[in-house]
Amino acid sequence: MTNEKIKKILNDVKAGGISVEAAVGKLQHLPYEDITFAKVDHHRHLRQGVPEVIFASGKTEKQVVAIARAMYKRSSSFLISRATEKMYRSLKIRNAVFHPASGIISIGEEKKKKGNVLVLTAGTSDIPVAEEAAVTASFLGSKVHSVYDVGVAGLHRLMGNKDVMRDARVIIVVAGMEGALPSVVGGMTDKPVIAVPTSVGYGTSFGGITALFAMLNSCVPGIAVMNIDNGFGAGVLAHKINTLT
Repeated sequence: MTNEKIKKILNDVKAGGISVEAAVGKLQHLPYEDITFAKVDHHRHLRQGVPEVIFASGKTEKQVVAIARAMYKRSSSFLISRATEKMYRSLKIRNAVFHPASGIISIGEEKKKKGNVLVLTAGTSDIPVAEEAAVTASFLGSKVHSVYDVGVAGLHRLMGNKDVMRDARVIIVVAGMEGALPSVVGGMTDKPVIAVPTSVGYGTSFGGITALFAMLNSCVPGIAVMNIDNGFGAGVLAHKINTLT
């Protein structure tokens, strides 16, 4: 449920298009709908500007499907992160889209894109996390451009994209290994940088902890650091920054 939909319901009541009882029926699941194993937060978009997103990891297929259908019934949209193709097939909702690179299922994406979010990855192995960020920001209504494999082992690849960096409003930088790329990008731009450490790397990367610590200890000001592999969080933050007025 969005501000626009609530305004439409109230205007329809005012104009006599629907009855008060019908309006109450449309609004009865605010602030949430209890489906036993989950309390679906239909009110979140009104409070936070971003709808509730279904985190599929740890949930059963039946739980994911039930939550998604409850959300679709009320808003005709949802985004499911860390999902599987099997979950997608079980939904059986026409026009739902499965994004295999990120493991996201979505429907009802915002069509009017605003601003310019740039997503950079240090390596090809970082693409799944980067795609999670890109798909999330795009779903919410941000214009997104992605450039992959521009890590510090070959900085000439990054230098070839200076124009793209200049045109961005906010830059998401996704990197594993030693996590150096956000510092490099932060030193080249006046735009906000959101750093996302990934669990990509050899033994002493410690599942992304080395990259996380490197990003947290960057000497470059203006860098925000997300949790390890949290492309979704980066996509939401980038969208909020990108659409500030």
